[in-house]
Amino acid sequence: MEQNSLHSIDYYILAAYFILIFGIFIVLYLRDRKRGLDNDSSAYFLGGRNLPWFIVGASLFASNIGSEHLVGLAGAGAAGDFPVAQFELLASFMLLLLAWVFVPIYLRTGIFTMPQFLEKRFDNWSRTYLTWLSIIGYVLTKIALTIMAGGIIFTALLGIDFWLGATIVVVATGIYTLFGGLKAVVYTDMVQMFILLGSSIAITFIGLNHLGGWETLVQRAEPGYLSLWRGFDHPDFPWTGILFGAPILGIWYWCTDQFIVQRVLAARNLDQARKGSIFAAALKILPLFLFVIPGLIAYELSKGPDALISFPMENGKPLYDAALPLITMQLLPAGLRGLVVAGLLAALMSSLSSVFNSCSTLITVDVYQRYFPEASEKKLVAVGRWSTAGLVVLGVAWIPMLQFLEGGLFQKLQSLQSYISPPIAAVFLLGIFWKRLNAKGAKYALISGAVLGAARLILELTKENWSGFLLWFAEINFLHFALLLFLISSGVLISVSYASEAQPNGIKAKDPSGEKPSLLNIINSVIVVVLVLLLWWYFS
Repeated sequence: MEQNSLHSIDYYILAAYFILIFGIFIVLYLRDRKRGLDNDSSAYFLGGRNLPWFIVGASLFASNIGSEHLVGLAGAGAAGDFPVAQFELLASFMLLLLAWVFVPIYLRTGIFTMPQFLEKRFDNWSRTYLTWLSIIGYVLTKIALTIMAGGIIFTALLGIDFWLGATIVVVATGIYTLFGGLKAVVYTDMVQMFILLGSSIAITFIGLNHLGGWETLVQRAEPGYLSLWRGFDHPDFPWTGILFGAPILGIWYWCTDQFIVQRVLAARNLDQARKGSIFAAALKILPLFLFVIPGLIAYELSKGPDALISFPMENGKPLYDAALPLITMQLLPAGLRGLVVAGLLAALMSSLSSVFNSCSTLITVDVYQRYFPEASEKKLVAVGRWSTAGLVVLGVAWIPMLQFLEGGLFQKLQSLQSYISPPIAAVFLLGIFWKRLNAKGAKYALISGAVLGAARLILELTKENWSGFLLWFAEINFLHFALLLFLISSGVLISVSYASEAQPNGIKAKDPSGEKPSLLNIINSVIVVVLVLLLWWYFS
């Protein structure tokens, strides 16, 4: 067997993976059909609002850990961008914010979607804006980047043409997502979480074994390589951007994005939603070790005359995004390679299935149902099953544009998000705490934020044509830009609201059940915070 090829046992494992995923989907679909729930909109879009905490937390983790994480985070680790792990650690804080601040409010309102919440808090215009911005954002970030990372996986690991491989996974994922709804998505996410973690643990430990252990890695790493903190003038990850800009992206993604929040909306009750969010917060500590560190291992194993790994070259530079495929194919034995490839496919499919389901929910509830309020449950589910086909096509069409943005695969995702998320974060975060803020303030904050975000994207894509202030605006670090845009949007939101008439606000931040918070949930939340702080100290 060649060292860089898959063995027959690897293909058996891949076949078993697909059989398991589709087996789960078929069992769930037949069970719901027997119960008459196959055409029930609540069951299709929110899993019947009966999901336990473990399923909620596993789905939050697996749907977030897409192939762009596995490929991009390892690539960042190999390229020396170790602070990229900060996005994962900060996610733990954001999930705790979701658990303790946002979840009680969301469950109390009984909403299906985030745009619905904005309508309840502000007005119909805000709902429409967020609906279409979310759908477009999914095409520009989640769908396109996930498919792009999947192409890297198929080319590097299976030798399959990019478009053919991407099509296979998109179609396979679409089948169980379109017919099974959110319940099929979250239960397959649970299985995919175990595969993700198992395969990543195998890569990390085997890679460390080839290198000589953790102490050897620390000794061989260049000074400052393993630090999560960089100076204020760092072009990609300044400490100011990490502490003040990245949390803004995190609030938008983890606390206000339909892609994520849909899972906690489907929880059995507040306690289960909160437990699931805290569980996911604990899981988000793992990517530093399981996704970023393997990239650093691959880099260290590529150095010297006895290098075990050789990075391909692209435009005269090493292609560090190939770190994970390379370490998989060149270091792992038969059987484990198949497990890792299954893990990569699990990441790809869990992310795609989640965005497909979120898109279908938005299109059905926030677009179709508003025009056809008398539509039957069967019709709503039918619309939900087929509404994302055009979005997939648009996502593929956007991929060529990504090459114009600087940075690795994961950074491209983060930088794109920084252009669209701060105004939304401002409207949600300030809106739930500040009753005086009104619909007019929200409207102008969202519009001004969108204009500035679009201007930044256009200027960055054409920055060779600019100088002076416009060049500075195009080149300002994306995390600093996120903070700047958040502050501007907040300023517009507050000033316009106070310059116009107040409006009633019936949304209050209290538990829908009236129950006291669980002591266990409090203790687990404190443990997560302490662990993150310890990691900040160790990797400083």
